[in-house]
Amino acid sequence: MATNSRREFLKDAAMGAAVLAAGPAARALGANDRVRVGMIGVGGRGQELLHEVLRVPNVQLVAIADIYSRRREEAKKLAPEIQTLDDHRRLLDMKDIDGVLVASPLHIHARHFLDALAAGKDLYSEKTMTWSIPEAEQCRAAATKSDRVIQIGLQHESSGSLADARKWIKDGTVGKITQVESWMSRNTPRGKGQWVRAVPPDCTAENVNWKAFLNGRPERPFDGFRFMNWRLYWEFSGGNVTENMVHQIAWIMSALDLPLPAAAYMSGGVFSEKDGREVPDTIVVTLDFPGDVVVTWQSTFSNSRYGLGERLLGSDGTVEHVAGANDMVSGRSAESIRYYPEKVNRPEGAALTGESRTQNHMANWIDCIRSRKTPNATVEIGYRSAIAAHMANLSYRRKQRITLEEAMSAQPEF
Repeated sequence: MATNSRREFLKDAAMGAAVLAAGPAARALGANDRVRVGMIGVGGRGQELLHEVLRVPNVQLVAIADIYSRRREEAKKLAPEIQTLDDHRRLLDMKDIDGVLVASPLHIHARHFLDALAAGKDLYSEKTMTWSIPEAEQCRAAATKSDRVIQIGLQHESSGSLADARKWIKDGTVGKITQVESWMSRNTPRGKGQWVRAVPPDCTAENVNWKAFLNGRPERPFDGFRFMNWRLYWEFSGGNVTENMVHQIAWIMSALDLPLPAAAYMSGGVFSEKDGREVPDTIVVTLDFPGDVVVTWQSTFSNSRYGLGERLLGSDGTVEHVAGANDMVSGRSAESIRYYPEKVNRPEGAALTGESRTQNHMANWIDCIRSRKTPNATVEIGYRSAIAAHMANLSYRRKQRITLEEAMSAQPEF
C-alpha cells in the first residue's frame, strides 16, 4: 500500500471518531413500544440478519442501505414495505430509526460503526468489529463516550453453553485451566471453492458504488470479482481468522475472562484453494495469554470431519463445546456442551448437560434498546477478540511471533 493512501485512510478513520461527540438524543421507548431499525449492508450475511430481525416481535424494519442495486432489490422482495437507499448516510439521517444493523464488508465496519454512533443510533455491528487494530481502538474509544446500546455480532455470547462453562469454571469444577484447543474444519462439493461467489451480470460499475466500497483503498477500475469475493483479499478481509476464529476466541475469552493475548503466532498457507486468493485456507494459531493460558485454533477448508468446537483442559475436568461434524456437502449437527471429570475417583458433577435456554442474539439487542441495559456481546469483547484475530494475521503476514506491544504499534497493511 502506498504511504499516502495509508495516511489518508488513518486520517479518515480518525475524523470519523472525532465527529462522534454527542449524537442526537434517542427517543424514549416503553416496554411495549415498537423498535424501528435500519440496516446497512444486505448481502449474504445481511440478508440472514434481515430474516432474523423480521422475526423479532414488535420490531419494524424501516429502511436498508446498500451500494449494490441488486441487493437493494433483493431486500425489497423480502420486506416490501421498507425504503431502500444507496447511501448509508441517508439512512442515518432518518429520524424515525432507533437502531441500525451493520452487515457491510469487514473493511467498512469501522466507518459505519462510527457514523451510526455519530447519528445517535443504537447499533448492532457484525463481527469482526473492525478490519484493523487502529480502527478497533477508535471504535472502542467512541463507544466509551457514547450512551448508545451496542451489540457485536458474536452470537455465541448469547448461548447457554457460555453460561454453563462460566459456571463450571467459577465453581472450581474444572480446576486450573492452562490450555484450550479449538478448531474449525469445513469442505465443499468437488470443484467449488470456499467463499467463491459467481459474479452476476448486473454487477457492474453502473450498479455498484465502487468508490464507497473501496473505502480509502487505492483507486483502480471496477472489479466485479473482487467486489463479490472480498473475503479472499487482505485489503478487505482478515480471512477465516476474522470470519470464524473470532467467534470461537470470543467464546473462550468470555468463558475464562481472558485479557488481550500477550503474543500470537500463526502458520499455514493457501494449500487447497488455488484460485488466486491471498488469505490462507489452512491455519494453525497459537495465542499466549497472561496467567499461564495457551489457546490454539486450527482450521482447514479441505476436510469437514470434525466440524468446529473448543476444549477447555483443566486439572480436574474438561469442558468440551462441540457443534458437531458436517459431511462434505451438507448436513448439520446440534450444538452441545459437556463436562468430563479428569479422574474416575472424582465426583462426576455436571457429567452431561444440554444447551441451556438461550435468548436470541438479535432479540437481546432489541430488549436492551428498550431497557438500556448492557447487551450480551459488548464492545469490550468485540474489541478483545478483534485484537486477538488481528495479532494472528499480523504474525502470519510477517512470518514471525508477534507480541501485543508490536501489534498495537503496527500500521494497517493493505
